[in-house]
Amino acid sequence: MAPHSFHKMAAPTPSPQTPQVQFLTVEEEWDGQRLDNFLFRTVKGVPKTHIYRIIRSGEVRINKGRAQADTRLATGDMIRVPPVRLASISTEQAKAPAAPAKSFPILYEDDWLLAIDKPAGVAVHGGSGVSFGVIEQLRAARPEARFLELVHRLDRETSGILLIAKKRSALVHLQDQFRERSTGKTYLALVKGHWPLNKKVVDTPLRKYLLPDGERRVRTTTKDDAESMRSLSLVRVRTHYEPIAQQGLPATSLLEVTIKTGRTHQIRVHTASSGHPIAGDDKYGDFDWNKRLAKQGLPRMFLHAWRLKFSHPSSNEAIELRCEPGADLFNPAERTPE
Repeated sequence: MAPHSFHKMAAPTPSPQTPQVQFLTVEEEWDGQRLDNFLFRTVKGVPKTHIYRIIRSGEVRINKGRAQADTRLATGDMIRVPPVRLASISTEQAKAPAAPAKSFPILYEDDWLLAIDKPAGVAVHGGSGVSFGVIEQLRAARPEARFLELVHRLDRETSGILLIAKKRSALVHLQDQFRERSTGKTYLALVKGHWPLNKKVVDTPLRKYLLPDGERRVRTTTKDDAESMRSLSLVRVRTHYEPIAQQGLPATSLLEVTIKTGRTHQIRVHTASSGHPIAGDDKYGDFDWNKRLAKQGLPRMFLHAWRLKFSHPSSNEAIELRCEPGADLFNPAERTPE
């Protein structure tokens, strides 16, 4: 089967000047995939905004019925796609640079999945002003790969373990584990101040909101907030560091934070709302402290996906991966001033 293949049931391909309805049949490899993701990969050259528009309008149908962007597909489903005029968006698409082929440090790989050490400063996928991310670069570097899809996500500023599925069945199996909270995801975070040793659980609901410029943010809320989402973080103090007055540096704590729910910016907001912002966090952190940290040579936010536990999607073997932080992450309190 060709990668990401689908079977067209329509008449011969029309010219761009006379777009016509397409009928696509879902092949086995797309079983369980979201409708929007399926269309992104199979209806080439159409902006995501337009894909969402035709779904919302009801022009996209599954087995003759209306569907939502997050509708899960099943093998054999017939998808009706309305006429889309590619010529009208060709200029927009031409401006978008192609993703350069790039490989990343491999932590684990077999026929089912790939685990890499994602560097900080790189988005996991394109979108929201980003032309491409890790997954697009990996696909460009592995043109022979039949299937490569993100199992989960990391913030652009966060480094560490990132899982990529190499089979549709592996993707579904692994995402089910994340959804059911049966995985173990532990991060290393350097925070301001001495985190209390007895504060081992942060069970504070979170809610997304937008700034006036449209940027997405998250804040703590209450359980009776209709839009709140339960968010649970387990915290273990690895080390407390004392302040260094001559360098103007406060006390810090290196934490191991295991998240039992995967909410947007969860660790960053939970630590900041507890009075212990993460070093270098430019959204929820202590900005004056961040400036001092930058002068000490800390180039970015100190948040790293350090350990990941899950069951192998084929054998159900317990897998534990660890990825130690790179040399760019250090505790400024231990750094000898020049």
